[in-house]
Amino acid sequence: MVKAKSIKKNNVLPVMEHFYTIQGEGMHSGSAAYFIRLGGCDVGCHWCDVKESWDVNAHPIIDIDKLISEVKKAGASIVVVTGGEPAMHNLKELTAQLKKQAISVHIETSGSSAITGKFDWVCLSPKKLKAPLKESFKLANELKVIIYNKDDFAWAEKNAALVSKKCQLLLQPEWSRAEKVTPLIVEYVKKHPRWQVSLQTHKYMNVP
Repeated sequence: MVKAKSIKKNNVLPVMEHFYTIQGEGMHSGSAAYFIRLGGCDVGCHWCDVKESWDVNAHPIIDIDKLISEVKKAGASIVVVTGGEPAMHNLKELTAQLKKQAISVHIETSGSSAITGKFDWVCLSPKKLKAPLKESFKLANELKVIIYNKDDFAWAEKNAALVSKKCQLLLQPEWSRAEKVTPLIVEYVKKHPRWQVSLQTHKYMNVP
């Protein structure tokens, strides 16, 4: 396997997996979308459900042209670039090629690395271990904060103060703690209605 750290070309990326499915989270929940999950993450949340994505060198290097071909074959109108932490990689060529196909391009990122490329929708999901860069807040279309315990509500408000007024604010229960924290989120949203609840509906539907 080619080591991802040795790659300098912009036309290849380390890809853990790519597939056509239903977006299960956030403002576009329920929409058909092609997911491109890139390898590599330098944040390392203990509750991450895709820890196998963290090692950038553990995943095959795939030509962007091949990814575009698979997206076109699926007939997808939305592509979600996720990870891992996708912003660790140069995404200019990938997004440029997708935009040429009139495909809406989304990213799900912690914002801890500079976001490259052109995106139609930026989902910023800040993490305490490595906070977002200032410029990431300016790009955010939605702020999705994962709630693991009560202290995370204060973290959510701290980040909400840094995004634009047009940015959608979402609170999402951490999956392993959903039974405990979802009622807390419901009560919080009732008291602070500028926030909305986001659920990982794909897990309830048992789709990837």
